[in-house]
Amino acid sequence: MAGVAGADSYSARMRMTLHRVRNSVRKSGVDYFRGDGSDWIALAGLLLTVPAIALATIALPMWCAPSALVLPIVAGGLLLRPASLLSLYAAAAAALIVESMVLGPYPDGPGRVTPGTVLVVAACGLFGLLIAQFRARVGVPWRRGGTMLFDLRERIRVQSALPRLPQGWHQEMALRPAGGQSFSGDFVVAARTNGGRTLEVVLTDVSGKGMDAGSRALLLSGAFGGLLGSLPPHNFLPAANGYLLRQDWDEGFATSIHLVLDLESGDYELLSAGHLPALQLHAGSGRWEEKSGEGPLLGVYDGAQFDPVKGSLCPGDVLMLFTDGLVEAPGRDLGEGIDRLTGEADRYVAPGFEGAAWHLIEAVAKDVNDDRALLLICREP
Repeated sequence: MAGVAGADSYSARMRMTLHRVRNSVRKSGVDYFRGDGSDWIALAGLLLTVPAIALATIALPMWCAPSALVLPIVAGGLLLRPASLLSLYAAAAAALIVESMVLGPYPDGPGRVTPGTVLVVAACGLFGLLIAQFRARVGVPWRRGGTMLFDLRERIRVQSALPRLPQGWHQEMALRPAGGQSFSGDFVVAARTNGGRTLEVVLTDVSGKGMDAGSRALLLSGAFGGLLGSLPPHNFLPAANGYLLRQDWDEGFATSIHLVLDLESGDYELLSAGHLPALQLHAGSGRWEEKSGEGPLLGVYDGAQFDPVKGSLCPGDVLMLFTDGLVEAPGRDLGEGIDRLTGEADRYVAPGFEGAAWHLIEAVAKDVNDDRALLLICREP
């Protein structure tokens, strides 16, 4: 019985030891791919590949060239920290020396270690070291860099989501960054205030475009989202202007248009900070009318005043907000661009504007190298 108990105890200890080892390896792997752990796993794996490549080169020089050592070096530039890279480079240099000694002088035949091979491996090592030093300075491991950018893009998308409107209203938005990128200098923040009776929407165009304006757009969208609904509507643009001035950016101006819409009566106010006018389609006449408040650009000077313009959306009316990338183009008058936009929008009067926002951008400004945003708010007949 004692022997059986001892065997069971030994088996239990072994299972516990294996369990701890498995958890430790799993945690190290998870921490590594999150960018929080040591890079010893990647270093050990790459160090093992170096002699494997050297042996393959010596055994099969026609199929595995000496320049194949650039593969672990390139991978090390992406995976390792600068200090760990030096160990990998030392192993690669030793492998090159061994290959040149075993294979003989390079003029004797193919698959030899030539001066060009050494230069290629050294150049790849230099580029890998520069990349690793840049990552170390930024503080974002490559394994998290793509995840972080994806998270930023999703945050902008979530912050630009429009709230659900009551029956009788339809709204939609389309946003297309410059150059097919994922980040845009145009953004929308929206909220229902006053117990859900009022819809407030702010469409902003940050100076710059695409990736250049994306970081500032993310910062401003978060700040504007916090201000919207927390202040009386007429205080929003002055507060946004003050916030932008405090950033003291070299290229820190922006245009913005603020819509305050009563969802019960259809009455609205538009406040503008140097933004293009909105367009209202009157269902009765079928004509488009420009609606714009008065106010300077955001971030230009303190104490700016923003005077609203009032209007009302009757059943069947449509209000369209957009940024300059949709109607402005080199060598074309702004009025011509607006006429083109309204001409395309007239095609949706009869069938309805559901799904029209994206198609309008495609029809009017598909190949424009600028950020484009379009917001439609329709009161159903």
